[in-house]
Amino acid sequence: MVIEGLLSILNPSTFAVMFLGVVIGIIFGSIPGLTSTMGVALCLPLTFGMSPLNGIALLVALYVGGTSGGLISAILLKIPGTPSSVATTFDGGPMADRGEASKALGVGIFYSFIGTIISIGALIFIAPLLAKIALKFGPYEYFAICLFALTMIVGMVGDNLLKGVVSALVGITLSLAGIASIGGAARFTFGIDDMENGFALLPVLIGLFAVAEILKIAATGLKVEKNKVAEYKMKGFGFSFKEFKEQFINMIRSALIGVGIGILPGIGGATSNIVAYSVAKQQSKHPEKFGTGCIDGIIATETANNASIGGSLIPLLTLGIPGDTVTAMILGGLTLHGIQPGPLLFRTSGVLVYGIFAAFLVSTIIMLIVEYGGLRVFVKILSVPKYILLPIIMTFCVVGTYGTNHRIFDVWTALIFGVIGFFLSRNKFPQAPIILGFVLAPIVEENLIRGMQYSNNNFFMFFSSPIALTFMLLTVAVLIFTVIKEKKRKSQVR
Repeated sequence: MVIEGLLSILNPSTFAVMFLGVVIGIIFGSIPGLTSTMGVALCLPLTFGMSPLNGIALLVALYVGGTSGGLISAILLKIPGTPSSVATTFDGGPMADRGEASKALGVGIFYSFIGTIISIGALIFIAPLLAKIALKFGPYEYFAICLFALTMIVGMVGDNLLKGVVSALVGITLSLAGIASIGGAARFTFGIDDMENGFALLPVLIGLFAVAEILKIAATGLKVEKNKVAEYKMKGFGFSFKEFKEQFINMIRSALIGVGIGILPGIGGATSNIVAYSVAKQQSKHPEKFGTGCIDGIIATETANNASIGGSLIPLLTLGIPGDTVTAMILGGLTLHGIQPGPLLFRTSGVLVYGIFAAFLVSTIIMLIVEYGGLRVFVKILSVPKYILLPIIMTFCVVGTYGTNHRIFDVWTALIFGVIGFFLSRNKFPQAPIILGFVLAPIVEENLIRGMQYSNNNFFMFFSSPIALTFMLLTVAVLIFTVIKEKKRKSQVR
């Protein structure tokens, strides 16, 4: 059955579909505001006329290309192409500024490939086991793990803990706007109908990073001459075997974070890349290098966000539960062809399942070849004058935000958050804690309320679960470690 599944993709039509999917995915992922989600949504109707394998192979290829493609604009423009590449801007942008754009891209592309390969291994060999563990996650466990993830904020606050905490609180507060998911109370809507749905993630992300970056560049004044770009010279992917060995633990740790977070529905790559970056910074012997342009940060984020692809497919295929919006659309593609994901899928459609695994692997290899082959073109983007480039990016930002939900309110959201992000940046408030707080706070709140309802308002029941208790203790440990570390830093400064 395994061999039959592998052989099922060895035909020109499936290869052509996968190649097309990867290229389209990279384009959608690299253009700020479009994202892999939009690419999959637009191509989903095309799968209706295809065979089941070709249709799902196209969607998987789009997912792989779109997730990895976000690193291109994150490094070259300091604007994340997708929510999964937010943390890549922290070190990718500074590397590009000092003429190492090709190395940053090479590192990002290679470790995107590695992260996806590791997640494929998890998907093939331990999917049923991991899915069973994830199935045990209830409100207690989700609350504890997301609370723990929120403590990762302390690894991204830089030298000023107070400003980092304030940024996180801003993100948490903004996430509360709209109709509460439990109870239906209207919060911070100010009588505006569009506010009832709250702020969508993509407009907030585009505002804080893309629009804010455009405003920051515009504030310094735009010069007519072309930007100077370092001559393209790179051996391999731009890093040595010594650097690879030094980053091996960082790579494995980040991949495990990506797979683990990818398995949990509703969290996904938007969180995994920031958490992996924060953990890498905390575990580094030289945390002061992070944010100045080191490959450690790029390796952590790109390994994790691509590892979350395979992680999110695990509950989809084994339990029929989509992990994020993209896998929800892949679920739609499966049902479109009369395929019902779940525990019996491996038994009833084993050839198709292993064909999907093979398509996932081949799409990853195609992604590596296409992105590596396009390095020279990508670096040339930096030579385009900013007075030409920035209006084009701004146009894509507007089109992307409007195209998500077809609401002009989302466009205004992006513009307003752009101004907020600009002033935060001017006053040296970190932006990453805002995003992490914005993404995780609703999950923490929802599962806290569910847990309290389930336990009849007895909070101590949260400690009755071994998994929840473990993450609660880790949360306390991280906070204590941070306080001690902050005191040591202040004493050294004095």
